[in-house]
Amino acid sequence: MVLITLLLLFFALFAVWRQRRRAVATVCIVLFWALGAGWLSAPLLHFAQRGFEEKSTPQNVHFASRTTFVLLGGGTRYDDDKRLVPKRDAFVRIVVTAELYRQCRRAGGACRVIVSGGNPQHHEQAEADNYAPFLLARGVSATDLVRENESLDTYQNARNVASIVQPERDETLVLITSAYHMHRALLAFNAFGLDAQAFVSNVRQPKATFFPRSRGFIDAETALHELVGVARFYVYRSLRVY
Repeated sequence: MVLITLLLLFFALFAVWRQRRRAVATVCIVLFWALGAGWLSAPLLHFAQRGFEEKSTPQNVHFASRTTFVLLGGGTRYDDDKRLVPKRDAFVRIVVTAELYRQCRRAGGACRVIVSGGNPQHHEQAEADNYAPFLLARGVSATDLVRENESLDTYQNARNVASIVQPERDETLVLITSAYHMHRALLAFNAFGLDAQAFVSNVRQPKATFFPRSRGFIDAETALHELVGVARFYVYRSLRVY
């Protein structure tokens, strides 16, 4: 949506600023070429992932006597058979979460998974409900799985998870999401007094090419979405909205 908004802005400038239409069109073409080809989207994505440029490993996690893993939703999509499934990055988070849960159980502690994600895309199923069967199929016990299926954004993820974990004062809270999303997620969870260990499930490695690619635009949209989200968080905090 950020790129669409930007494109609409250029269309508005083109319509209103008649004396500079050629300049507006040139800037628009160059900008979107740089985004699609990766020359601009790659630095933006690297900036969004700063501090989390490497995938985490289970050895990075301290399993306490009670450990809660929080899996943040990353969207759903329809596959070739018209089935609603997790998006690619979300599926990686699911696999990582299940592996951490199994290792936690082997360590002998009390372990549970909170999968947090509502239905912001207005599909037939909330993210948490869609992800749950994949977690169960990978060894997460139904009694250790908590579905938080009401949140529509990262701030609501943190707010709703806080209402679940705070009364029990979990000794260890592990937050699982992608590198580009981790900074914003930690800000939101810290705002609710949740000191979580960051576990990076995956890191995107953008590349610059000569010709624009769909991946370049996807990376640009992802990076801008996260950077705008971080900026909005600080603005809302200063205005005491958050």
